[in-house]
Amino acid sequence: MRPSFGRTVAALVLLVAFAARLDAQSSFAWWKSEQFQKDLGLTSEQCGRIDAVFQAVLPKLREGRGELDREEADLSRLIEQNVDEAQITKQVDLVEATRARLNKMRTLMLFRMRQVLTPDQRTKFTPLHDKWIKDHPRRSGDAHDAAKK
Repeated sequence: MRPSFGRTVAALVLLVAFAARLDAQSSFAWWKSEQFQKDLGLTSEQCGRIDAVFQAVLPKLREGRGELDREEADLSRLIEQNVDEAQITKQVDLVEATRARLNKMRTLMLFRMRQVLTPDQRTKFTPLHDKWIKDHPRRSGDAHDAAKK
């Protein structure tokens, strides 16, 4: 039996909220944190290279985030207007293609940042980052700080 359209929309909304929460917890300028610099043994040169990667991608992330916000708003309007499923499907495809581009861009940015670290620093990074997330819970409304700043 096929799930109802309402259930599908509800599941989509929950998925978006969950993804936003994950992004909120993972976006902070860790390379600027004195504690991270100390604990990882980051050099000034490494911090500069990591920041350069971030600064190069940030305008594209902001632009993509604005595009995603507009496309999601359009999707919400179409749902409220109770348009046919074909129009909803087309808009969902646009939303998800934009989200995929943003996720790819962000993942490649994180990969490039990681490449600046030594193997020992990479090993130390994950437990330090996990601890930071645990010690610094964020509100779900802060989901895309990096893209909005």
